[in-house]
Order: sequence, then C-alpha cells, then structure tokens
Amino acid sequence: MSTTLEQKLSWLKANGHAELLTKLQHGLEKEGLRVDKQRKLAQTPHPEALGSALTHEHITTDYSEALLEFITPVFEQSSDALNFLADLHRYTYQNLGDEQVWPASMPCILPEESEIPIARYGSSNVGQMKYIYRVGLENRYGKIMQTIAGIHYNFSLPEAFWPALQSYSRDEGSLQDFRSASYFSLIRNFRRYSWLLMYLFGASPALCASFLRGKDHKLETLSEGTLYLPYATSLRMSDLGYSNKAQASLNICFNHLNTYASSLNRAIRTPYEPYDKLGIKVNGEYQQLNTNVLQIENEYYSDIRPKRVTQSGEKPVHALMARGVEYIEVRNTDINPFLPLGIDQSQADFLDLFLISCLLMEEKEISTEECEQINENHQRVVTRGREPGLTLINNDQEVSLASWGTELLKEMASTASLLDEVYACQRFSDSINTQQAKLDNAELTPSAQVLKVMQEQDLNYGEFVMQQAELHKQTLLAEPINTAMATKLTAMQSDSLQQQRDIEAADTCDFDTYLEEYMAS
Repeated sequence: MSTTLEQKLSWLKANGHAELLTKLQHGLEKEGLRVDKQRKLAQTPHPEALGSALTHEHITTDYSEALLEFITPVFEQSSDALNFLADLHRYTYQNLGDEQVWPASMPCILPEESEIPIARYGSSNVGQMKYIYRVGLENRYGKIMQTIAGIHYNFSLPEAFWPALQSYSRDEGSLQDFRSASYFSLIRNFRRYSWLLMYLFGASPALCASFLRGKDHKLETLSEGTLYLPYATSLRMSDLGYSNKAQASLNICFNHLNTYASSLNRAIRTPYEPYDKLGIKVNGEYQQLNTNVLQIENEYYSDIRPKRVTQSGEKPVHALMARGVEYIEVRNTDINPFLPLGIDQSQADFLDLFLISCLLMEEKEISTEECEQINENHQRVVTRGREPGLTLINNDQEVSLASWGTELLKEMASTASLLDEVYACQRFSDSINTQQAKLDNAELTPSAQVLKVMQEQDLNYGEFVMQQAELHKQTLLAEPINTAMATKLTAMQSDSLQQQRDIEAADTCDFDTYLEEYMAS
C-alpha cells in the first residue's frame, strides 16, 4: 500500500477528521441527444416546454441544439444528485412528445454534417457569443464531434477539511494556495490512474457507421451500420473524439496552477495559422470568435479540469488565478446504456473513493516522459482495454493491466473501509469488490456487455441503444416526479424564458463591440 495514503488515512481516523468525508460536495452534468422515432438526430429546436437553454439552471444544451444537458445543484450526498438527475429526466420525458433521450455516449444515426443543428441561445450578445463559439468548433473540428455525449462528475472536499490537511502537511503558505496545490496533486494522480476508470466504466466500444461516414478509420464492422473494436472500452475517449494538433501542442500535465493557467492564457491569446486562414468574419458571417489556439478556455479538452465558479463576465482562468481551485470536474465518464441515468450509486461511490485516494497519495509531479506514458496507457485502454494479456507502462516497465488494477484497488480498499465506517455502511467496500470482479473477468465490464447484448440479440448499434432508451423511459416514468421538483421546474420554465428576454432587452452595444471588449478583458 502507498505509505503516504496509509499514513493520511490513519491520521484522518486518529484525529477525528474522517467525519469530514461525509461532507463531500457532488454535482452531476449529464448530456443526452434528442432523437426521433427512427433513431435519427432530432432536427427540432430545443423544446420551449423545457425553458430557455441560455438561462435555465438545470436544463440546457451543449454543443448541438439536439444535445440536452442536465445540471444538478451541489449536494453533500451523491445519492441526492442522482435523485435530482432522475427528476430532470422525468420532467424532460413529460415534455418531449415522441422524442427520446439517447442513453449512450456515441450518437444515433446522423444526417449529413451540414444538417446537424448547432445550439442556439437567442439574439442577446451573450447568446450570440455562445452560438459563434460553437460555429468555431464546427469549423475547427467538424459538427460530428458536437454530437458526442458524456457525464461530468463534479467533486470537492468540504472547506473545513483543508485547514486540517494543511496543518498535517506542515504547510505554512496561504490556505488558498495549499488547497489549489492539493487539488492539482489529485489531478496528477487521477491522470496516472484514470486508465482504470476507462477499463471499469468505459461503455462505448461500438458506434453508428454514420459517425465516420466518408472518413478513413481502423474500426471493424460488427453488423450492418455498426462499427467497433473488439476489445475497446471507450471509443468516445479515443482519438475519434475530441483531439487536434493545436491542442496537443499545449502539453498540459497539471503540475502547478500557475503553469496550467499561463498555458491556457497563452493558448487563448496565441494565433494558430490554420485557424487564421479560416478568418474570423467572412462575408459578414462569424466563422469563430478568434483565430487563436483556443477561442476560450472551455475549448481545451481534458479528462479532468480544475474549476472555480466564475463571477459575472469573469473568465474561468482569471477566477482560478484570483481565488484558487474550488472543485474538480471529472470528464471521462461514458454514459452507461444499461443504466437509466447512465451512472448509478455504486459508480458514484467508487469515483468518490478513487478521487479521495488520488488526493491522499504521494504528491509527485509529472515529467514529460511520464506524460507521454500516461497518454500511451490511455490510448491502449480505450482501444484495447479488454485484450487478453494487455500491458501498460508503469515506471518505464510493461505491467499487466489486471495486476496493476488489482494493486490499485487494494490500496483504495483502505479508503473504502474508512468511508464505510464514517457513513455507517458497506457501499464503498462493495463497490471495490464489484470493480475487482471486472478485473478478474473482462466480460463483466460495460463495454463487453454492450457487445454481448448486440451480438446475442442480433441488434445493430442504433437498435440496441433505442431499446435501452425505451426501457429507461418506462423505468423512470414508473415513479412519479417529486411534487416540489415538478412545481419548481414548471416555474423555472417560464422564468428562464423571461430572463432571456430581459437579457436581450438590456444589451447596450452591438455584438462586434461586445466581442471586442470581451476578448480584450
């Protein structure tokens, strides 16, 4: 077991600080495409019955107009976040008519790329900026990328935890700097070991052939209209998803907040020749917000991000530098098509103990060489994770995925035991046991189960996911929405539409001026 992890867990227990772990902060963001009865991408606008995508706190859109995004508040208990997410689904189902929410990360049958609708947010300056940012994404990466969905798991420790850990660490700097440095240590260890999450929870080994229409690829044909890799775990997180040469050049490995922030700051201010050739405004129409490596910070795609709630008009990187890291956002979670919400309590419990363990493990920086090894391990697992005998690189040595995974779970079992003790339950140890079974038998992983059901029931990708969509809709609607929640969401629908109208009416300058001032800030 990691000596550092063991010592910190013992300290937490001995000094009465372990109870602070019952005050963890959780939030969920879950995307899902709207699809029609023919399993095709919905061409309809964001339903007015769901409110304004610009101003609604809990139901919005992501990159495509058809890509719903559900956002929960922050809860101490992950179960409360899951229950809130379930009610958001119920409310949405009640207002979608014949459309469905696609319960998988890789998209449904896609039309020609030109027919994929980009999300719209109204005529206000901020709404236009959100739209043009997405036009920029289209021109840089293509619209197909804008139909991939996932789950973001937002996580933080309670404020009372940090002075205690700082005292234990004998750190004499500011609490803000200590907290940020600790979160970056968590992020570095997450990046070292997140391949394990891809193996255990990756659920996108196959996709609809329309996703790669007209493109060269190395996938195999599983059935008519379905492409796959036999041992893949998460094609969503492979180089089929969000990746490009411009972002690869950033080489961000999260050693320090200041270097992370300066790298992002440089990227949003450094022109990139291929984007310069696109132009910003052509024939009076915006093609992108600017010609820099990143239009805005959110364009940088990473499987985990340090985050801080921003103030009105504040850029994320400025918020991080001014007030430090507030929470982390885990972004590599596939939507599990077998689960009504795409994620369940056992997975949330495992993510909690995984993240706590990453925080309390040794605080090592990531060298350029290790960064390359991390990326190599990631690619091996997302494309070949269930391959018998697969090895990964650990300290320059090739080691068995199964043996390394088992070693990590043994370390994290002590974290699970402490969490079981403070929560007076067995959930966390049970979650460890569930994941160990997947290491012992790859056929138990979600990615293997997806392929098994498709093959046994002779279903193509679209048929399989639509079957799951209908099942989940029935399951969720079989239980009524919380009455108070229904009342709240009904009020938010009309309130959000009015808020959008108010924002549009309050604009005092034209969009060109607004964008120029924002970029100069």
